[in-house]
Amino acid sequence: MRLAELSERSGVPTATIKYYLRERLLPPGRRITATQSEYDEEHLRRLRLVRALIQVGRIPVGTAREVLAAVEDDSRDQLSRLGTAVEALPHGPEPDESDPSTAVGRRTATALMRQVGWRFSLGIADEFPAFRMLVGAIAALHRLGYACDLPHLLPYAQQAAQLAVADLDLVEEFTTPAEQVEAAVALTVLYEPVLLSLRRLAEAEESNRRFGGGS
Repeated sequence: MRLAELSERSGVPTATIKYYLRERLLPPGRRITATQSEYDEEHLRRLRLVRALIQVGRIPVGTAREVLAAVEDDSRDQLSRLGTAVEALPHGPEPDESDPSTAVGRRTATALMRQVGWRFSLGIADEFPAFRMLVGAIAALHRLGYACDLPHLLPYAQQAAQLAVADLDLVEEFTTPAEQVEAAVALTVLYEPVLLSLRRLAEAEESNRRFGGGS
């Protein structure tokens, strides 16, 4: 397809596509004349991923380029490619090691992962951005006096374990390793707002049931 058709099918303006090409977020098309190139379904799929990263996930172009490099690195096994790609996505702020609550957060996060049997994640916890984000979140709860002990956090971890099964089932619907890595990245970005929205809707329903008479 030509650039105009790629733009029409993807919903991305031609000027934006040209910008993505210049920034090496999108591979160049096949040159057919001195001034025109041709694009295919691979470009369309990659363009949708770039759009998910930058427009939905609000990820900086430099970070998006790192994520795409991990997607394309077929020298790694699939576990490593998935992990590298998803870990390159933005995470929360690093925990403040000078805050006494951070030590509480780290102990609680470690105990929680042991409780749900996440041995693999425990083995790489110190290098895992998601673990550090969890430590920081628990530390903030502790510092502000909100419940953050194991019994209160365990239901969230158990629900997360079930969600992980659904996530990876969805990823495995894609056939090639590269498509699976792209899907893992895109779905992480696109489904997190879905989860947040559903949680707030569910809380509204439960609040109405408890405090509003359930009508």
